[in-house]
Amino acid sequence: MLGSGGVGMRVIVAGMGVQGEKRKQIAGDQCVATVDPYKDGVDYRTVPEVPLDSYDAALVCVPDGAKPEILRHLLSNRKHVLVEKPLVNVNDGDLDALAALASQTGAVCYTAYNHRFEPHFVRMRDLIASGDLGKIYSIRMFYGNGTARLVRESAWRDEGAGVLPDLGSHLLDTLMFWFGEDVLEQAFDVTSASRFENRSFDHVTIMSDGPLKVQLEMTLLMWRNHFTCDVLAEKGSVHIESLCKWGPSTFSHRVRVLPSGRPPEEAAVLIQSDPTWREEFDHFQACCKASTGTNIANDMAIEAHLRALTQQAMGQ
Repeated sequence: MLGSGGVGMRVIVAGMGVQGEKRKQIAGDQCVATVDPYKDGVDYRTVPEVPLDSYDAALVCVPDGAKPEILRHLLSNRKHVLVEKPLVNVNDGDLDALAALASQTGAVCYTAYNHRFEPHFVRMRDLIASGDLGKIYSIRMFYGNGTARLVRESAWRDEGAGVLPDLGSHLLDTLMFWFGEDVLEQAFDVTSASRFENRSFDHVTIMSDGPLKVQLEMTLLMWRNHFTCDVLAEKGSVHIESLCKWGPSTFSHRVRVLPSGRPPEEAAVLIQSDPTWREEFDHFQACCKASTGTNIANDMAIEAHLRALTQQAMGQ
């Protein structure tokens, strides 16, 4: 049962770092408790300490290694879960077990990829689905932020493959959002992996030479956070520059002129605050109300690539 007396879904927030604070702010009065083993001012140190009858769902914003155990507790007690990306196996079979548990209990396990709610990302998905572009030839995405120093100062963040699972998971999920799950059946290869300032990778480029030509570049070394995307297609091209939170954000659709010539262009520019956190929380609540929305199959596809790409990068 979600909430009581007309009150919205009651949530707890586990992990009060940057993401947890954002989730708590969006949840507002619906947040009934906070959980963190180290932070001051929280209500509980561990999720099992929170009385089960006091909440309906959890927003889980903890390090990757802690996620499976926390999610097992929540799902087995029929508590819906929004968990920060990426959701990966800590031990072999973790994701399969979590998917089975969610199916058995009917609890929603939703991995958060908030960029799916970026207005221009939705516009891109709809344009691709319309068929107006004809055959899609290639896509190139660049995603960069300036968090290298912050990551280096965090023992648990500056380890392993670094930027590859952090931003690469977003880019792989975006490919699925725009082109469907089959796009990740293509093979991907690491073309460069660098540790310019960090112990873990802080700049990585991957490519796929499959039916859709893909180039994905990600870095923690941009002085200004930035995102760009270029889609080249039979009947034109589409371009995104920046995200709403870094605005202005521009979406450009250019219609091809044959045999050649300057293409007519439709451009939309957004100057607004980031809507994705609120829209994702609302979407999660709708999934919980309908008992739909578990997307662990997507996590499995993304993790398979991240694992293979990490092995490649470490071997370079």
